[in-house]
Amino acid sequence: QVQLVESGGGLVQPGGSLRLSCAASGSIFRINDMGWYRQAPGKQRELVASTTSGGNTVYADSVKGRFTISRDNAKNTVYLQMNSLKPEDTAVYYCNGKILAYGVAQTDYWGQGTQVTVSS
Repeated sequence: QVQLVESGGGLVQPGGSLRLSCAASGSIFRINDMGWYRQAPGKQRELVASTTSGGNTVYADSVKGRFTISRDNAKNTVYLQMNSLKPEDTAVYYCNGKILAYGVAQTDYWGQGTQVTVSS
């Protein structure tokens, strides 16, 4: 079994910052890509940022220059530093990992989601 556990969401004023963390645990052989997605009410889930095991990154245009994704491979953890937050960043944020567990082909695993609300 593999689990992804997120932390770090909350309420923040416009212009503020938050840092999300996501730790993977369980029978992990290798973690390939890890990323963050978000889903706002009434909208589809969208990619925010992703990173390969080698550190290559991809960002949604809407967050470029404001958000930074990073990972600690030794801790099986991915982070999302969110600066200059805007009300339109309000959403539930989900961690995703493309993980090979022992004896299991690569599978997409998801965290439970953490709420980020940007409001004055």
